[in-house]
Parts: sequence; C-alpha cells; structure tokens
Amino acid sequence: MKKLMAGLGILAVMASCNNGTDNRKFTITGELKNETDGPVYLEQLYFSQKPPEVLDTAEIKNGHFTLSGLSAEEGLFRIRTKDGKQGFLVINDQTEIRFTGDSKNPGIAYQSINGSANHSLHKVILYTDSMQKLMGERFTSLQEMKKNGAAASDSTVVALEGEFNSLKELLTKYCFQYADTSKSAIVSLFAATIAPVEIGQFELPLTRLASRFPKHEGIAGAQAFIKEQVALMKKQQEQLLQGKAVIGSMAPDFTLNDKNGKPVSLSQLRGKYVLVDFWASWCGPCRGENPNVVAVHNQFKDKNFTILGVSLDDSKDSWLKAVEEDHLDWLQVSDLKGWNSSVVPLYGIDGIPFNVLVDPQGKIVASNLRGGQLQQKLAEMIK
Repeated sequence: MKKLMAGLGILAVMASCNNGTDNRKFTITGELKNETDGPVYLEQLYFSQKPPEVLDTAEIKNGHFTLSGLSAEEGLFRIRTKDGKQGFLVINDQTEIRFTGDSKNPGIAYQSINGSANHSLHKVILYTDSMQKLMGERFTSLQEMKKNGAAASDSTVVALEGEFNSLKELLTKYCFQYADTSKSAIVSLFAATIAPVEIGQFELPLTRLASRFPKHEGIAGAQAFIKEQVALMKKQQEQLLQGKAVIGSMAPDFTLNDKNGKPVSLSQLRGKYVLVDFWASWCGPCRGENPNVVAVHNQFKDKNFTILGVSLDDSKDSWLKAVEEDHLDWLQVSDLKGWNSSVVPLYGIDGIPFNVLVDPQGKIVASNLRGGQLQQKLAEMIK
C-alpha cells in the first residue's frame, strides 16, 4: 500500500486549484437538522498534503445557513460544523446549491444536494462504503480467527483472505471504470483516487483523466503530485538497493517515541530476534496483515523474539485506536510524520505493510515476510 492508498474506512480528498482569474461564485443554501445554532464553515479540499482551506463562515440559525465560495472550476468542498465532527462533501457544479443534511445521521443516505455531479458523487460513496463494510467484516473475522489460534494455512483463513482480495479487486475495477466514464471531472478524480491500490497504479487512470479534461487544473495538479510521489519512492528504492536495508547488512538504527513520548531505539532490542513492522492505521493491507503478526507474536514471544511496530501515521489518535482494535500488544513507536518519517528513506520503504527481521546481532536476515512466510521463517530461525 502506498501513501495515497484509500484503505478500510478511509476517503481521498481533492479539489481544483484557483488560478485567480474568472472565478465563479457559488452559494450553498443549507438546512442541517438536529444541529444547534453556531458557526458552520465552507472548506476547500485539496488533492495533496495541503490542509483544507476555509473559504467562508456563517451562522446556523434554527438549522438553516448560507455559505458562498469562489472557484475557477469544478472542485470538491466540505461543509463543516463548529465541533468538526460533521463534514458534508459538496461539488460546485451549480451556482445555486441546495443542501439538506442531518447531524444525527451524517451518512450520504440522509443527505440531499442538487446537481448531477453531487448525485454521482453520492452514488460512488454509497457503493465504496458498502464494499469497505464487506471488506471490514472479512478483516474482523480473520482477526478473530488468528486471535483464537488459527494458522495462516487454515482453509477458512485462506478462503476469507481470498474473499477480501476479490472484494478489493472488484472495488478497484469499479473506481477506475467510473473515473473513465463520469461526465464530472471532480467525480472522476475522486473515484480514481479512492481505489485501494499502490501509488504507482494511479498514474495511468490520471493520465486518462488529463486527456479527457485537459483544462482542469485539479486533475493536472493531482497528476503532478502522484508523479512526484512515485519519483520519491523510486529514489527511496534506489537507496534500499545501495545497501541501506538489505539482507545481510546491519539494520539501520533509529530512535522514535512510543505512545507516551518516551524515546525508543532499535538498538535497545539487541540480543533478540526483532521483527521491525512498518504499518499505519489507514493502510488496509496492513490492517489485514495484523492478525498474522499477532499470531506469530503469540507463538514466539517467549522464545527470544519481539516486535517493534513503526507507524507511518500522522494522527496519534488514529494510531493508538488501531493498536487497541488490532490487539498489537508489543512496543509501538512513531514520529507521527506519515510518509515524511525519518525511517522511510532510512529503510528505502516504497510501500506498506513492510517489515525486516533482525537477528540478535542486529543484522537483517529477512524482509517483507507475509502470512505463512513469516511464521515459517521464524520457526526455522528460532528453535
């Protein structure tokens, strides 16, 4: 999974870039049921690491409000309430947008927005949400089975993993096909980038979008961003091949903080076999692999073996919530910088989940072990 993997329960956000000329004003007349009076914000969402930008602020009175924004082209925006808990996506395909929502039921099914692009966006979200729910159910079942001692080679485990992968392939096909056929530039961009694939697989769909919508700056910006990230990861891969984290070499040492802010170094674990497990809460394949890691931890934790989890999260709350949900009962560290973490170039990481197995002397003896491979390798090395 790459930096922009969409994942279980996670949405990509993107929008057009204003060029400062020929901006078109749009107005949102909204009704938000079950919401107390207070401020409401209109934010523009960017397909990059740039944070959302507030364009307008209004007051909700008796559930009603009016917001306005300027945009040179079709983009993605968000209506956000004062506490930040509720966010409603809107595309500015109309100059006069009518929105109805419910704070107690924030799901797409309870929202109404005029305009063909917004209807199309709702269709995409409803489908992807349903698929992610099915994938989440498979993941939960796998997690419970592994927690109860089921082996990775168990027929039921294999079947569930097959179902999970099939659902992932079906969702990916849907997203890319929708991106190729939607009349809306921003819906196409949204659909393409929510596909649960590695970052390099976004390049071709975005190239097709750039051909279909050659004047859309948001698509051009997204395409440039993806190319930049792919180039960065290729550079990191070159660093890996130069010997920074290859089998037979000493594992590069690093120091990151644990959940309590205490510095932890890899070298502190010298004397044990250590699985350095790079993952993130937003990474669907990582979460899918976690039951396998839990299983080997339970099997080998009393045999001079431990795990050091290294999260590429940028949200502490999301990180710690995933640790608790997935029962990752071993040492966890993170600098909460996402893909800007210092360990990424140090280990030449171009995707997660990724791991290296370090022997008691600090030497890398294996890498990128998944499922049964991990259990088999540990059984060979740890007697």
